[in-house]
Amino acid sequence: MASEDVKLIGAVMSPFVMRPRVSLNLKGVEYEFLEETFGSKSELLLKSNPVYKKIPVLIHSGKPICESLIIVQYIDETWSGHSILPSDAYDRAIARFWAHYIDDKWFPALGGIARAQTEEAKNEAIEQVFTGLKLLEEAFEKCSGGKPFFGGETIGYVDIALGCYLGWLRATEKLIGITFLDETKTPLLCHWAEKFSSHEAVASVMPETDKLVEFAKMIQAKFKAPANK
Repeated sequence: MASEDVKLIGAVMSPFVMRPRVSLNLKGVEYEFLEETFGSKSELLLKSNPVYKKIPVLIHSGKPICESLIIVQYIDETWSGHSILPSDAYDRAIARFWAHYIDDKWFPALGGIARAQTEEAKNEAIEQVFTGLKLLEEAFEKCSGGKPFFGGETIGYVDIALGCYLGWLRATEKLIGITFLDETKTPLLCHWAEKFSSHEAVASVMPETDKLVEFAKMIQAKFKAPANK
């Protein structure tokens, strides 16, 4: 597939953008990456996603597809090769359930740590992250069947859904001095995180932790700065 037929509007630091990048890599699809500037929205983005006005947007043969997990499913259905979603209907439903949980409950808790206005709210968010990881440890044991990934022998839908947050999880660990993925509490997820991060489809698009930390500090400083009079 020639790169001019497939374009991806996004930003390197975004975990949501990382999802289609990993998926395209798994399928061996060449694409043009159109980097958005933080704090602004290009005309192409606004035209391609007029409803949410957010990244990522995949443009395939001139047609835009929006929302990260919808894009992942589109990629899986459009290009042959590596299967991302399970072939079994029940397994697909379970994979979608956990992907929804990750976006609906777990990641908001992780983001809530930085947004917390009080120490009590921060501690509550931290506890929610730990609780979620325990649930995901149990889910991994059931879904993986003793194999390296949620998807079994290869990276699947839940791997992409959760794995693309690993950079931000590590950055949060550095920022607050807490280790979330612990060998004693979540040994399966610890091993999985190493396998996922080192995979050839992932390693080239996983943001560096230190750069994410600096980016997070920049965002926090921007929101804390007093408005110009």
